[in-house]
Order: sequence, then C-alpha cells, then structure tokens
Amino acid sequence: MPMNLIHRRLCSSEKWAAMIAQVLPPWLAQHNLGDDVLEIGPGFGATTRVLLDTVPRLTLLEIDPASAGLLRSEFGSRATVVEGSGADMPFDAGRFSAVVCFTMLHHVPTAGLQDSIFSEAFRVLRPGGVYCGTDSQLSFRFRLLHLGDTMNVVDASTLPSRLSSVGFGEVDVKHRPKERLEFSAVKPGQ
Repeated sequence: MPMNLIHRRLCSSEKWAAMIAQVLPPWLAQHNLGDDVLEIGPGFGATTRVLLDTVPRLTLLEIDPASAGLLRSEFGSRATVVEGSGADMPFDAGRFSAVVCFTMLHHVPTAGLQDSIFSEAFRVLRPGGVYCGTDSQLSFRFRLLHLGDTMNVVDASTLPSRLSSVGFGEVDVKHRPKERLEFSAVKPGQ
C-alpha cells in the first residue's frame, strides 16, 4: 500500500535494518516456524534478511511490483518472491508451516481486507502451523510518519476475536500501547 517518501526512506534505511536485526531474532526464537515459511508484505526486506538466517525455506509475498522486483534482485537465489496480495494468496491450502508479517498490517486500508489476510493465512497453513507477527500502534510520531500514507492501525482489543473467528486457536496478543502489538495464533490440528 502507498507510503510517503519519508516513510519509504526510513523503512529502506540501514538504521531500520540494524534495529530489525537486533530485535527480531529474540522474538523469532519464541516461535517454532518450522521448515516452510511465508512472509507477507516484506517491503524493503529488513525482516527477510533475518528470516533467511532462521528458516530453511522462505517464500515472500509482496503486493507492490517495484518492491517485489527489488526483493527478487536481492533475495531471489535464497527465497521465492511472489507478487500478489495477502488477501488473495496464490498458494495451495496447507502449504506452509508458518506465516509471518511484520509492521505491514497497518498499511492494509480496511479491517475487511485485514480479515481476509487472516483468513488466507489460516487457509495456507498446515494443521499445527503458526501465524505470527508484529505491527505498530498509534502514537503522535507514528501518525506524522504516515501523513499521506495508508494507515489503518490494528485494534489490539479486537485482534484475538478476529483471529479466532477465522479458525485460529491458541491466540496470544501482547499490546504495548503507543508502540506495537505482537501476536501469534495456531491452526488447530496435528
């Protein structure tokens, strides 16, 4: 979804990538992602760089054609890059051991499309697979960064019921107001 120039510069910066490289590995260590992971909306690839050192097989699903091209150029030999929407994924049901998304849900313009992403994540997961991720929460600085951007902040209080309503179990949401939310959920079975 659209991002303003300042936002694009921040998310493509070495400073952002260094911060992700520091905070993401301990968070990932809390989740068993398995052997075949899908990352939805990797953008400029800061989280992808970390995932590539963590999981055996990685597929990236990116809606923006320019970003998909950049991801393919940088990671094409180590990950499969697919251009497409998380709300209508071009993958078989039960394909992935885990689906992850990081700081991208707030760029999805409606709650209905976010719910479609949750439903699609459930569909493409194997039984016992985990869907997890993080997203930013509203603050003054966050709002300024998103002037002219799509910004639809996920309501942490309704996220558990939204994930449960598409079939997920073991839903866990940790909310840090004005910072971020972290979530995980499991597709029942196995």
